[in-house]
Amino acid sequence: MRKAYDLDSAIRKVPDFPKPGITFYDITGILVNPEAFSYCVDKMEDLYRGRVDAVAAVESRGFIFAAPLAQRLGIPMILIRKKGKLPGKTISRSFALEYGEDTIEVHPQDVPQGARVLLLDDLIATGGTLKAASELLEEAGGRLEEIFGVVGLPFLNYEEKLEGRTITTLIDYHGE
Repeated sequence: MRKAYDLDSAIRKVPDFPKPGITFYDITGILVNPEAFSYCVDKMEDLYRGRVDAVAAVESRGFIFAAPLAQRLGIPMILIRKKGKLPGKTISRSFALEYGEDTIEVHPQDVPQGARVLLLDDLIATGGTLKAASELLEEAGGRLEEIFGVVGLPFLNYEEKLEGRTITTLIDYHGE
C-alpha cells in the first residue's frame, strides 16, 4: 500500500460555480500537484492490479486518470466520448441531464468480449453519465467490474442511479 495523501487539500472548492448555491469540486488542484496526481494513480494501481482486463474512461477528465492506469496495468483503455467525436461504427446511449439530454458513444470493437472492465471518471455526481456508460460497455460485450471516481458526491444520490454496481472513490464530499 502506498503512502496516504490528503486529497482534500489539493481539491479546489469553488463556491457559486457554475451557478449560485453550487460548490464546484475542481480536480485541477490534483493535476498541478505531481504528488497528489501520483497518489491517485498509485492508489488505483493498488486497487485494480489483477482485477480488471480493461479500463473505460469518460470524456474528458476521466481520460487523464485512466491513461496512466491502463499503461501501468498493461491493459486497454476504452474511450467513451460525446456523440459525434468517434469515427466509424459506434453504439450510443442517451441520458437525462438537469436541463436536457446528452448522448455518449463507444466503439464496440474496442471492448474486449467478456472482459472485466473498470469504468473510471474524475468525479461521480448524479451518476447519469456513468449509468449510460456502463450500459454501453455491457451492450458491447464487456463485464462491468466496478465504477471508480477520484471524487464522489454521494449527497447527489448517485448510488440510487447506479444501484447494484460497486462504486469506489478516493474522497467523498457529503454536502454543498
